[in-house]
Amino acid sequence: MKVLLFFIGWCLLFALSGPLALLALVLAPLVWLLSLPLQLLGITLAAVFALIKALLFLPARLLGGRR
Repeated sequence: MKVLLFFIGWCLLFALSGPLALLALVLAPLVWLLSLPLQLLGITLAAVFALIKALLFLPARLLGGRR
C-alpha cells in the first residue's frame, strides 16, 4: 500500500514538475544511504538501554518480584 501511494504521489509530482520528480527519484537512494548510520545508531542505543534496564531489574527478578 505504501508503494502504491508513493508511486501515485510521484506521478502527480511528475505531472506538475518533471525535473523535480526526476531529481527526487535520483536523490531518494542517496538520502536512504545517508540515513543508514543513524538507523544503526538508533538500534545500538535501543540495545544499550535494554541492557541497562535488564541490569537494573536483575536484583528484583532474582528476589522474586512481581511478575
